[in-house]
Parts: sequence; C-alpha cells; structure tokens
Amino acid sequence: MSEREDLQRRVRSFVRREGRLTPGQARALETWLPEYGIPKNDEPLDFASLFGRNAPTLLEIGFGNGDTLLEMAANHPEWNFIGIEVHRPGVGRLLMHAGERGLTNIRVSSRDAIEVLEQQVPDASLERVMLYFPDPWPKKRHHKRRIVQPEFVQRIARKLATNGEFHLATDWENYAEHMLHVMDAADDFKNIAGKGQYSPRPDDRPLTKFEQRGQRLGHGVWDLIYRRR
Repeated sequence: MSEREDLQRRVRSFVRREGRLTPGQARALETWLPEYGIPKNDEPLDFASLFGRNAPTLLEIGFGNGDTLLEMAANHPEWNFIGIEVHRPGVGRLLMHAGERGLTNIRVSSRDAIEVLEQQVPDASLERVMLYFPDPWPKKRHHKRRIVQPEFVQRIARKLATNGEFHLATDWENYAEHMLHVMDAADDFKNIAGKGQYSPRPDDRPLTKFEQRGQRLGHGVWDLIYRRR
C-alpha cells in the first residue's frame, strides 16, 4: 500500500466541526491568512524561507482557540511556531490576535495534521512537538480514534531532531495512562521523568483558562515529556 493510500484509509482522530465564524474571525481569515498561512500543497517546507530566518521550530497539533500558542509565541520571540488546527473559528481567532499583536513567529495550517507531517514537514526538522488536550474519545469503542497510537508516535519521531521533545498533556486520566503506555513502549523516545512517570507542567506551557477552571473543580492534568533519542 502506498503512503497516500494509507493516509486515505486511516481512522481519523477528529471530527471536522465547522461552527460559526464571528465577523472578526472571518475578517482575520481574509486579512491575515495570506501572511500567516502555510501553503496547502505537498511540497516540503523550508522553515528558513517560511519564517524569514533560521530558528528552532516548534509545532503544536490541534491548537484549539490558540491561546497557548499565542502566549508561547509572545513569550519566546526567539522560537518559530507552527500551529495546526482544522476548526476554522479557532484558526480565525488565532489569526485575529496574532495580527493585532504583530507576532511574526507564527505560521498556521488548517489541514489534517497527519498530512502536514507526512507531506510538508521535513524529517529531523523540529525542536519540539506539542499535543495539548487532544480529543480523548472516552468511549471504549472509540479508543481507536485517539491520535496517540504507535504509528503516530513513529511519525513524530521522524520529524523531531535528535534530543527534540514531544510534550503531551491531557485532563483525562484514562487517556493519560494510554499515552504513557504507548510512549514508554516507543524505542525512539525517553521519558524525561522516568519510565512510568508523569512530568510536572513546565513553565513554558501556559496554564489555560480551561485548565484553571478544572483545577478549581479538582480535575487533574497529566503532562508527559519525551526526548527523541
């Protein structure tokens, strides 16, 4: 089976929910997407050309409303950030705020993350991949839809530079256990907290409003950080 056929046949980890764009989000997509958007083609990206400089490049998969990515980009102008999100209102919201704040170190894609990884991201090119609060697919019959699977982890390993990091976080304990099992079994990665252990939230992962609300309600959050061997 060819790689393209594999991409077409695989079980998707998301449902594309378009939602309603606010006028501001719609304007942002029209105004800022030409500047911040990544071309929707299958050509490998040249990060130096994409950002106009050479700098460590970090990738967030599924950035939601964009708050974490925006704060990280503002706090670390020395890093390049790529964000992937299929939900257009979230993309519009991030573009609106990135444009208003004049951030120049963000680029965004609204394609399927697996397609971006396979077709556009060069091997060994990323300093860090971030996967924060992905859809947990809590029902057992839907667990096959969870994005963290051995095949996905192998893809991430190929795209990370040696000693690059894969940082995951979830507020579903069962999904955290699943992530830990899959990641600890991956030969290409080392758990920086020690096998079978979770990591404390690092200072450079912003605490989201959603997470703060969960903490007040007594909900747990589990961070996992793995280093590419």
